[in-house]
Amino acid sequence: MSITAERKSALITEYATKPGDTGSPEVQIAVLSERISNLTEHFKTHKKDNHSRRGLLKLVSQRRRLLDYVKGKDEARYREIIGRVGIRR
Repeated sequence: MSITAERKSALITEYATKPGDTGSPEVQIAVLSERISNLTEHFKTHKKDNHSRRGLLKLVSQRRRLLDYVKGKDEARYREIIGRVGIRR
């Protein structure tokens, strides 16, 4: 269900705005999207796992808040993040 350390570090290097960047909204959104997709796959086989479903909803709302923040700051940056991560909006 969770992402591996190697995959997380690969996402960080791919979406980082500068070397050593781990806290920018782009990186956070990418990591959250990966976790959300992993949980979505998990629910295809474990339909009654309601405890993890609550965690999924929290992750989705956290990503939503980050995307709203970026959209308020810079619309072009928001569009670029959505395109790179592959989120429908």
